[in-house]
Amino acid sequence: MTTSPAPTPAPTTTRDRVVDAAVRLTIDVGWARVTMGRLADEVGVSRQTVYNEMGTKAGLAEAIIARELERFLGVVTLAFDEHPDDLVAAIREATRSVLELAQDNPLLHAVVSATHGADTELLPLLTTQSESLLVAAQGVVAERIAPYDVDLEPEQLDAAIDMVVRVVLSHVMQPSALPATTADRLAWLAARVLRVRVG
Repeated sequence: MTTSPAPTPAPTTTRDRVVDAAVRLTIDVGWARVTMGRLADEVGVSRQTVYNEMGTKAGLAEAIIARELERFLGVVTLAFDEHPDDLVAAIREATRSVLELAQDNPLLHAVVSATHGADTELLPLLTTQSESLLVAAQGVVAERIAPYDVDLEPEQLDAAIDMVVRVVLSHVMQPSALPATTADRLAWLAARVLRVRVG
């Protein structure tokens, strides 16, 4: 009996390698010390190539944030996929997964705690980008909630989604309890706001 070979991973683009290197450097030495020249050395390309891929350092920061957001929204999607018939369970699982991912995220720790001194410019950028981050997160949650039977008017549902997303993001930035505990609390609130039975 023969086994089929493992699928070949997709080739990493130069842009991906630059973002990977930027994340590593931010964690190791702080965002202020991340330069296009240093990234070029890390990746083994010319400085001009880095500029061609990322544009500016602000563009690089936006690419990092976009990648992290994609990772977080990925676990939200997975949580809803695992609980297609229980909205409260999906919210609980999504919340727990997001908070556990944040808890173990060295980049987020480096940005939020400014472990390399007050030299990080990523935290202010996260703040200025918060509206677009919220819109993206709310869009994914709204899309995933749509198939469930929720007894709310559209405006009420939008307000409930906004509440859930903002609460989760606040705990990402400043946790006050273990992820599972926060997830249970938010599920309890969501069940009452969304008027669905706690699973």
